[in-house]
Amino acid sequence: MTDFATAKEKYVHGVFAAIARRYDLMNTLLSFNRDKYWRRFAVAQTGLAAGGSALDVCCGTGLLALELARAAGPGGRVTGLDFCREMLAVAAGNVAASPCGGRVELVEGNAMALPFADDSFDCATIGFALRNVPDIAAVLAEMRRVVRPGGKVVSLELAKPSAPVFKQLYYLYFERILPLLGKAGAGVDGPYRWLPESLRRFPHQAVVRDIFTAAGLKDAVYHELTGGIVAVHVGRK
Repeated sequence: MTDFATAKEKYVHGVFAAIARRYDLMNTLLSFNRDKYWRRFAVAQTGLAAGGSALDVCCGTGLLALELARAAGPGGRVTGLDFCREMLAVAAGNVAASPCGGRVELVEGNAMALPFADDSFDCATIGFALRNVPDIAAVLAEMRRVVRPGGKVVSLELAKPSAPVFKQLYYLYFERILPLLGKAGAGVDGPYRWLPESLRRFPHQAVVRDIFTAAGLKDAVYHELTGGIVAVHVGRK
């Protein structure tokens, strides 16, 4: 990796290590409880069937992996991968507390070099992490590699709304109010100032769709949710 990519990876690791214990609560509060719907929608786009297998890259606290486990059913299996031990520790607690937890395996690893063989999973997801990786195209290429032919690669991520008035109100909340609420709720300042900064640096959802295509994913599309504040990208291997 370049020096910039290495520095970004180190910084992002520190951000999530600092907020791991409050991450789920703050996501629910700051999204006005819409995060649950967003995860359900993303999983629906995977086409994961009962008995299937899924990989959740940058799984964080494991909530998207558990949503995949519900879709996969008792005969399915889900692997959640993350490079932050603090987040994986919270994920282990969430998995242990869930009736679907027996279907989920947690693995420490890096999204840039997935420790799995080619064609290992029926689908792969990444939730609220694509804007944080050192190289978007490289991560998508890795996700494509480990998915079986015909399988889906799905990203759930913050997006850039375009509707007049709503757009201005959203950015006022996201850039001015959210960092203050995040600091109050999590007890640290930096991580929730990184959130709007990371979105500013992240490409528009139409550009991300083109990156999906360039990574070799077919029929790439995106769905804007909740006024376009998040987008679900889908591509097929």
